[in-house]
Order: sequence, then C-alpha cells, then structure tokens
Amino acid sequence: MTVFFYDRTFEGLLTAVFDAYSLGTFPERLLKTGETAPLFTDGTHAVVTREEHAGRVWTALQRKLPHEACNMLMHVWLSEQNGCDELLFRYIRKTFDCPQSVSLNFGDTDVLEVKNLARKVSHEAHYLEQFLRFQKAADNVFFAPARPQYNVLPLTVAHFADRFADQQWVIYDLRRKYGYYYDLHHPCEITLAGEGSHLISGKLDETLMAADEKLFQQLWKGYFRALTIKERLNPRLQRQHMPVRFWQYLTEKQP
Repeated sequence: MTVFFYDRTFEGLLTAVFDAYSLGTFPERLLKTGETAPLFTDGTHAVVTREEHAGRVWTALQRKLPHEACNMLMHVWLSEQNGCDELLFRYIRKTFDCPQSVSLNFGDTDVLEVKNLARKVSHEAHYLEQFLRFQKAADNVFFAPARPQYNVLPLTVAHFADRFADQQWVIYDLRRKYGYYYDLHHPCEITLAGEGSHLISGKLDETLMAADEKLFQQLWKGYFRALTIKERLNPRLQRQHMPVRFWQYLTEKQP
C-alpha cells in the first residue's frame, strides 16, 4: 500500500495528483500530514502544496471536463465527507487516463458517487439561501448564524453579496467556526474571537441587538401567523421542504 500525506486542502489534493503522475506512483490512501500510516504500508510520499502544480492540474481538468463537472468536484470537496478526497483522486485519475470524458459514465461507481454527493451539497446551499435569517446588531451590521450540514458558505456568499449589496452583514457557520463579512464592497472570510452566546445559540443578546430589531422580529412572527391557514397545516410536507435543522434559526419558528 502506498500512502500520500498532504495538508488536507484542495490545492494540496491537486498537488498530490501532480506528484503521482510525476513519480508514476499512485496512492491507495490519502492521509493528513502528521497522521500515522496504516500497517503494511509499502511506501509513503509527503506532498508539498504548490499553487503552480495545483493550477496546472486544475487547468487540465477544465480542458477535459465540462464546466458542470468541475463544479461537482468543488461541491464534493466542500461536503467534507470521510474519504471524499480519495474519491476525488480516483475520479481525477480516471478523467486523465480515459480518452473519453468520464463525466457521464454513471455506470462507474465513483462517477455516480461524485454526482450524488455534489447534488446533496448543492441542495444544502439552496436551503441556506432560502432559510438564512439576519438579525440587526447595534452597530447596524446584520448577523446571520448557520449550521449547515456541509461546508456550503463559499457557494452562497456571491448570492448574498448580490441580494444584500447595500447592507453590511456577517454570515457565520457555527459548526465550522468561520464566516464572511461583507463591507458594502466585497465579502472576506473571518473568524470571530471568543465564545459569546450568539456564537453558540445563534441569537443576538439584547445588549448586542439594534433597538428596533426585536420589534421587527415580532412583526415578522405576526405576519407569519396571519398567513397561516390552520386547516391546511401539513407538518410532514413542511419538514420535507424546510428541514428541521434550520428551524432554530428561523425567526418565524421561535416562540
């Protein structure tokens, strides 16, 4: 068994592909730098991430694959699922080794798995765009907490920058402890220091909340209740279209 160690970044994965073809050696396992190699390991290689090498691999993939398939690769990486890097490595290797495009060969288990996992990530990004709720802070910055199943913030930031271009906002992933701040010009990645209650519960404390925010939340809850037709309530259908994991951050679902 051959093992490659890399830094668990997407650029590092692409560099691992470059190194494999350069060395003529293809790993059965990809591990994070510092992890212990499994028993019966025949050889190891430490990948040093190089943007130039990663860029060459990505450019080659863009020539071999349609744009939608390249997007799927990014979606699979953002899924953060166990073994997704090894899945991507196998998919990329098949892309380079096959004379025809593999992107539509769904008889191949790796190609089918990439498609299905990318679809799940895409759905999660769509849910986030639908169900994210902002709270206005005292400094006029709008704060929106989220705890998505997959790491989909990078896929949704452009949407929110376009949709709320005239507001300063922070969208924060409470699970992964990072987010994006939009300063009316462009979004930038941030990490908030400390363990404030709003970084645990996702709700701004009244001391941090704008004076009129609580009023607007009450108005929104009232509007939501007024539109509800009790005789046509269908909780099962509601859970299908509005996953329960988002409810704790929805203003209209709060008591």
